[in-house]
Amino acid sequence: MKNKYGALASLVYELDKPVGVSFGDVEYYLKRLQQIDGLILEPGVGNGRFLIPLLKAGKSVVGLDSSEPMLAHARAALTKHQVSARLELNTFQGYQTDERYEAIVMPVGSFQLIDSFDTATELLAHFRNMLSEKGRLLIDIDPAHSIFLGEPSVRKWRLSPRDCVTLSTKRLAIDYVSQVTTELHRYELWEDGVLQKTELEEFSLRWWGANELALAFKVAGFTDIVISGGYEFSRKPSNEDSIITVEGVKKT
Repeated sequence: MKNKYGALASLVYELDKPVGVSFGDVEYYLKRLQQIDGLILEPGVGNGRFLIPLLKAGKSVVGLDSSEPMLAHARAALTKHQVSARLELNTFQGYQTDERYEAIVMPVGSFQLIDSFDTATELLAHFRNMLSEKGRLLIDIDPAHSIFLGEPSVRKWRLSPRDCVTLSTKRLAIDYVSQVTTELHRYELWEDGVLQKTELEEFSLRWWGANELALAFKVAGFTDIVISGGYEFSRKPSNEDSIITVEGVKKT
């Protein structure tokens, strides 16, 4: 049940982060990918929030996700916006292909869903193998304080005047050695004040230091590594930044 993104979790994601919402990532990556004409891979494509703008900009993108409910939202978004892309149901590590991508992009912290350091570093090498010569890997991470200082919360989204879905979060553990936080997410679907469905999800995130991730890029075989703060390319991150991006080029 860890990081599963079931039906209610996917519904909440769709309600909270629909296509058309940008955290600065859409504009930033459209600039960074402007010169790329070949295939782009987005692991953790989710509901297509980031995918659709890339497709509308004329990019060729393959979307990868391990959640079928998430991909159902992405398929609906493709139909609604009259664009097309191949969507793959698989884990990041399990996805195998003979195709070579010019870029692999993981915006707004999807990489942190991999809570094992060993698995994450193996994945970087796996991504490198899927890139074409001089292909680029671009990954966003949240600053550490935004992950381990999280507080319990309850949020609500209206489905209709009488129906809603709620999300309650509670911290279960912080492993400072492994750099992993674990929360319990409780999703509840309410119809006319009556509870209809509940989903429980154990949600883990691993936080990374910017230099730590850059070093992992180097070990995996990337060069020309750039760390950027706040979606300003090559600007040194500060404590006030809500996002940090690490980018590297496949070493030939």
